[in-house]
Amino acid sequence: MDSPSLRFHLKNSKSHTFITPSPTLFANNSNNSNSINFPTSFAKKSRALFSKMMVSSSAPATAAAPITFGFKNLMETFTVDVHRAENRPLNVPLIAPFTIASSRLEMVENVALRIELSNGSVGWGEAPILPFVTAEDQKTAMAKASEACAFLRRCPSLTLGSMLEEIAAILPGHEFASVRAGVEMAIIDAVANSIRVPLWRLFGGASNTITTDITIPIVSPTEAAKLASKYYKEGFKTLKLKVGKNLNADIEVLQAIRVSHPECQFILDANEGYNSEEAVEVLEKLNEMGVTPVLFEQPVHRDDWDGLGYVSSIAREKYGVSVAADESCRSLADVYKIAEGNLADVINIKLAKVGVIGALNLIEKAKAAGLDLMIGGMVETRLAMGFAGHLAAGLGCFRFIDLDTPLLLSEDPVHEGYEVQGATYKFRNVKGHGGFLHWDNLA
Repeated sequence: MDSPSLRFHLKNSKSHTFITPSPTLFANNSNNSNSINFPTSFAKKSRALFSKMMVSSSAPATAAAPITFGFKNLMETFTVDVHRAENRPLNVPLIAPFTIASSRLEMVENVALRIELSNGSVGWGEAPILPFVTAEDQKTAMAKASEACAFLRRCPSLTLGSMLEEIAAILPGHEFASVRAGVEMAIIDAVANSIRVPLWRLFGGASNTITTDITIPIVSPTEAAKLASKYYKEGFKTLKLKVGKNLNADIEVLQAIRVSHPECQFILDANEGYNSEEAVEVLEKLNEMGVTPVLFEQPVHRDDWDGLGYVSSIAREKYGVSVAADESCRSLADVYKIAEGNLADVINIKLAKVGVIGALNLIEKAKAAGLDLMIGGMVETRLAMGFAGHLAAGLGCFRFIDLDTPLLLSEDPVHEGYEVQGATYKFRNVKGHGGFLHWDNLA
C-alpha cells in the first residue's frame, strides 16, 4: 500500500510548468537516511502514470510535455496537516565583525523554526534578522514566529496554497517578511520531505549546483587585500565589496585589492550609502584605474528613485556597468516602478524581504519586464541560505548569486545539507532541504 504521506496527485495540464523528474528520484539508497526512497508501489504507479500521460499527449512524441511534481501543482493538491510547530533563537558568532554602510554585526541573532506534519515529516526554516535592514529584531521575530506556530498547531488541514495564504495574513507585508519567509521555508521543506523530493527539483530542477560570490565587508585596505587573497585561493572569482561609508576609504580599498588581484571580478554594494553624485564619482575613479565592476548594487538611498535612475543611466551608458536595486525593491509595486522608469538593470531577490511566495511572484514579474535577477540574503546560516540556494539552482534564472554568509560564521549549526566546494554549492538528491538543526542544542 502506498505511503499515507503522499497525499497529492499529478496533473497533465498545459497551464502548469513541468520538469522531467530524474530516474534517481525513484532509486533506493540505504546508505543515507535522508536519501530519497520511494515505496515500490508508488514508484511503479508513477512510472506507469508518466508513460500513460506522455503517450496520450496531443503533442508530437519528440516534443511531448514532460511531467513533474511542480511547486504550483503542489500548492493546489497537497494537504498540509501540522502536528507540531516550534521556534527558537538561532545565535551564531561571526568570524569577524561584519560592517556595511548601514550597520555592524558581530553575532547572527536569527530565529529557527521546526514544523512537523502529522505524517512525521519535518521541515526547517530560518527567519534572518539584520539590524537596520529587516523590519524585525530578534525579540519581535520570536514573538511573531510564536504566534504563527500557535496558529499552525490549531489550524485544520489545508492545501499548501491555502496554508501559505493564512500565514501571509498573519505575517503581512514587509513588516514581518523575514518571519514569514522562515515559516514558509519550514512548511515547504516539510512538504518536500513528505513527497521525498529535493527542493531544487520542486522549484524546477534546472540545476543542482550554483556558484556564489563572496563578500568583503568594510575593512582597512590591508585587511581587504588579505581577504581577497584568501578567497581567490579558495576558488572565488567574484568579490563583493561593501562600500558607501566613506568614499575616499572605499577607493583605497579598491586600489589595494586591484593591485593584489587584478584578475578578480568586482561587485560594489553601497547599501544606500552614497548620494547620486558620490556614486558616479566612484565609477569615474574606478574607470581611471581601469576597473569595471560587473555590478553596482544599491548605490543610493532606497527612496531616492531619481538618484537611482540617474546613477543607472550614467553607469549603463558611460561605463557599461549594471546597477541593482536591493533595498529599493521590496514589493511588486517596486518591480513595476523600476521596470517602467528604467531605474535599474537588476533586482536583488531576498527571501527575508518578501518571503518565499513573494519572491516567486517578484521573479515572475521581473523576468516578464526584462530585468535581470540577483539572489542574496541577510546574514544567515546554511538553513535559510541553503533554501535560497535550492531555489536559485532549481529556477536557473539568476545572473548574479550572492549566497555566501554561512562562510563568514565561526561555526555551522546546520547538519548535512548542501556540499561546499570553494565557490560552488552542490545540492544533493535528498528529501527537501537536506539540512537540519539539533533542536535540543538551541537555547
